[in-house]
Formats: sequence, C-alpha cells, structure tokens
Amino acid sequence: MTPSHFACSAAFLLGLTGLAFHRTHLLSALLCLEGMMLSLFLALSLWTLGLSTTSLSASPMLLLAFSACEASAGLSLLVATARTHGSDRLQNLNLLQC
Repeated sequence: MTPSHFACSAAFLLGLTGLAFHRTHLLSALLCLEGMMLSLFLALSLWTLGLSTTSLSASPMLLLAFSACEASAGLSLLVATARTHGSDRLQNLNLLQC
C-alpha cells in the first residue's frame, strides 16, 4: 500500500469513526461527513491519475460537486435546526415530532 492510499484510507476511517462515536452535535457530524467526502475525492483523483485515462477525468469533479451540494444542504438543516430548537445537539432532536 502506497503512502497516498494509506493517507486516503486513514482519513476516511477517521471520519467514519468520528461520525460513529462522537455524535453530540450536528455540526461535528457534518464535518465528519465532509472529511469523508474529501478523502473519497482525493482517492478518486489519485485513482484517475494512476490509470492515466481521460474517460474518468470528470468523475472527481462530479463527486466534488455532489459534495458541495451535500454541504449546503447540511448547513441549511443546521441553521433550521438551530432556529427551531435553539441548539444543534442531536439528543434534543426528536424526528417524530413536527
């Protein structure tokens, strides 16, 4: 395993463990998801460069565009949650109530 593959795998696993074990605030969960998406972007970019093909060159940019849409949707949910509930703590949220 090359050091770049190890770094991408370690970054993804750190984001996954942060998402699994440290879920107190919505902002920390969103940051863990964003770190996972950035590590996937780096891994896909390195894989595309390693294959030296032009047919897959648009896929990292597509993943980055979807990551930006995911981040904007997450931040809008964070703002809406903070306005309605007063904080972004995940224990205070009850999804069964309107």
